[in-house]
Amino acid sequence: MQNLVTPTVLPSYRREEWIKGYLSQPNEGAYWIEEIEGEIPANLRGTLFRNGPGLMDVGGQPFAHPFDGDGMICAFSFCPNGKVYFQNRFVRTEAYIAEQKAQKILYRGFGTQKPGGWLANCFDTNFKNAANTNVLYWADRLWALWEGGSPHRLDPANLETVGRDRFLASVLDSNQPLSAHPTIIKGDDGEERLVTYSVKAGLSSKVEIFEFDRQGKLLKKHAHILPGFAFLHDMAVTTDTCIFFQNPVTLDGFSMLFGLKGADKCIQFRDDRPTKVVLISRNGDFEMQVLETDPNFIFHYANAWEEGDKIWVEAICLDYFPQLDPDIDFRDIDPGQYPKSQLRRFCIDRARKTVDSQLVETRSCEFPQLNRDRCGRPYRYLYVGATDREQEENSPLQAVMKIDWHTGERQLWSAAPSGFVSEPIFVPAPDGVAEDDGWLLVLVYDGAKHRSKLVILDARDLQQGAIAQLHLPYHIPYGFHGMWTSFLPNLQ
Repeated sequence: MQNLVTPTVLPSYRREEWIKGYLSQPNEGAYWIEEIEGEIPANLRGTLFRNGPGLMDVGGQPFAHPFDGDGMICAFSFCPNGKVYFQNRFVRTEAYIAEQKAQKILYRGFGTQKPGGWLANCFDTNFKNAANTNVLYWADRLWALWEGGSPHRLDPANLETVGRDRFLASVLDSNQPLSAHPTIIKGDDGEERLVTYSVKAGLSSKVEIFEFDRQGKLLKKHAHILPGFAFLHDMAVTTDTCIFFQNPVTLDGFSMLFGLKGADKCIQFRDDRPTKVVLISRNGDFEMQVLETDPNFIFHYANAWEEGDKIWVEAICLDYFPQLDPDIDFRDIDPGQYPKSQLRRFCIDRARKTVDSQLVETRSCEFPQLNRDRCGRPYRYLYVGATDREQEENSPLQAVMKIDWHTGERQLWSAAPSGFVSEPIFVPAPDGVAEDDGWLLVLVYDGAKHRSKLVILDARDLQQGAIAQLHLPYHIPYGFHGMWTSFLPNLQ
């Protein structure tokens, strides 16, 4: 009898290269990028701002969770002279300044505890504002965002930390948290609006929703009480409705308050409870409505839109909250042991009070992006960071995928085996007509060279490969989110 041998499927990445992307980058810089492959599009003008953890340790003491790294802003300015000016700078938060001076961990974080055990952490609820999640450029101002605390205003020309200003101080209480996921959506008049929110979680949770015009004027502000503890990282927005999927989690407040566990270890996923779908009117046309769907965990939404009594929502879903093993350093984890993040489409029928869903992409993916003009409306093209291969197990993001919802076609550009991708940012072409006329800007970490590069892709055709690659002299640690803007610094 012949022995059947199961072929070995080699991973698409080298573990030792992937891990190096979590190393700290203490250097700050400001310079013209000299090493460029390919040709930068002539009409690409503006600045890409990105945010993410830049330091993963203080004085040799490592943070226990990647969410706790100090925020470092990167700026790629595409100038009229055809060159690109790069800057990276840490957000000078109170915690960053204090810990750099002391050269040790002084604050609790999402997963990090202060040295000294439970006694050192007991009753300490002054959690570190890492300012490391997203950036927002609005009303000619730039902010670093972190959902657990106040935004930090920055100078967009040189990334220096300014502090609070009257634009937000006039509508937020002192130290009031603001979402790290604001939504920019066009109104019926064609003007863009900034829709964002604040959450105060507890036994019941208070959500405040804010809308601003392009000049920074507050247009709307309304508060709502959600039943139970609400872990809300993102919000979906349509032309008429704000939508939250309230993840089925509870908080072990006793362990957190008495310093027995970090905050991330106190979050408990409950697969015996439904996910609550909360619908809130942007215009006060209806009372808040709460529906239910199967338990899952959502960090990010792709898009949402309305058709009659139905609301369609696309979101990246996980089977459960990906809690890190307390006995394993996050730099040593096996990605295959954690749930895949997959794209689902939900149909919310307000009249029937039902929520149905279907899996629309089985490949593990994250960081969904689209042409901003289609936010809150039916659309055709979605861009996501994705795994290099379609496989059962989860693995790092190494590719960018374009999904055409009209034809079902998928396009894939991959940086494997040594490249690891960030969120793909869509930049519309100035003279563009079609929804996908533009480019994708993707920061890629090269694990073989321990350097990072900004890759420019044609958003119409990813498979033609990179249009240009802008190589940095050092690496940028894995980050989270960014924003394309028309702002350009005066570099003369």
